[in-house]
Amino acid sequence: MKRSQVIFFIFAIALLLTLNKVFMSPNTEISEVPDMIDHDHISSQRLFDNTWKIIRDNYYDAELNTQAWGRWKDHYHGKIKTDEDAKVAIDTMLASLNDPYSRYMNKAEYLDQNNSLNSKITGIGVNISSNAGKIHIVNVMEGTPAQFANLLPEDIILSIDGKEVNGLALSEVADLVRGPENSFVNITILRNKDKLTKRVMRKEIKIKTVKSAVVDKNIGYIQITSFVGSTTPNEFLEALEKTKDTEGLILDLRGNTGGLLPNAVFIANLFIPHGNIVSIVGRDGYKYDINAQDTELSIDKPTIVLVDGGSASASEILSGALKDYNKAKLLGTKTYGKGMVQKIIPMPNETGLNLTIAKYLTPKGTDINKKGINPDIKVEFSIKDVKNNNDAQLQTAKNILSQMLLSQNN
Repeated sequence: MKRSQVIFFIFAIALLLTLNKVFMSPNTEISEVPDMIDHDHISSQRLFDNTWKIIRDNYYDAELNTQAWGRWKDHYHGKIKTDEDAKVAIDTMLASLNDPYSRYMNKAEYLDQNNSLNSKITGIGVNISSNAGKIHIVNVMEGTPAQFANLLPEDIILSIDGKEVNGLALSEVADLVRGPENSFVNITILRNKDKLTKRVMRKEIKIKTVKSAVVDKNIGYIQITSFVGSTTPNEFLEALEKTKDTEGLILDLRGNTGGLLPNAVFIANLFIPHGNIVSIVGRDGYKYDINAQDTELSIDKPTIVLVDGGSASASEILSGALKDYNKAKLLGTKTYGKGMVQKIIPMPNETGLNLTIAKYLTPKGTDINKKGINPDIKVEFSIKDVKNNNDAQLQTAKNILSQMLLSQNN
């Protein structure tokens, strides 16, 4: 497939998903990559009023969590004096929706998100999530300061430069770790029962979202760490080229918290030549199917997809589609269960809004939100396995694929 075809396919779909926070910037799944920054400047009161109206007219739940939405406009009428006032008011208003995925971003936060989409970020190289107020490391990017400092998935972050982070919003945690390139940040973590402090240098993170290898001579291994970068489809095609002579494929989506929806659709399309890849159900129940397109390249070999509780959003779109079409076996543990769709809306004053506008369904019509996807083959992966560099899930996948290929060739 030509590079121009890949780029066109990415920008042809206008939907967004979002889960958590990259420790350098938000980890969002982009609906569109429009003119990402609105440079118009308006009064802070008008900024709030405009946001109130956009939420009222576009939010997925037309009943807005069963509340009279006009009360927010009345409550803040004439009270917004600064953009910080507007942010506090908008955050309070959004909180009333009880929606963890819709969020308003000030100028700095919005710039961070845009930099993330463009793979231009400065930080330490981990993904984080919040669970019951505790900040967990979901995964550690290869070749980053976090890896060199021996930070690990499932580490719980207790403090950053002496400030406790328990109960803080992910954006606040990211603000604490953010700083100039080549400066240091001290991160205190809890690993099992051990309390450790790591001194980590901030660096510009070159995000490469796909890596590949040939294992056991005839099995290709492709790991997608994130769908957030616009280069992911081309990176995946390069990985396919490097593993083209193998007979089986392991696709690793563990700890992949999401990214661009079109990236997931593009990769799923390589396995699924015909039919619906994902359905988007919008406000008032309108349903839109995203169908497979003709491609010059297709994948038709025994495949196992590795998933875990950190596999979310775009990862679930890809794994759910492959499972529904019996194109792959899922191995690992249940996925996260994030089935809501957001849209990035550029706002005046160089701010932005990620707003839930729809939900998605797998090809068989399954709603996985708050439920996740159960693997076909359940294999637990413990902290002990991580510390001992023993990847039980990967080893099991290799064993199963080897048996499948052996029986296929006999």
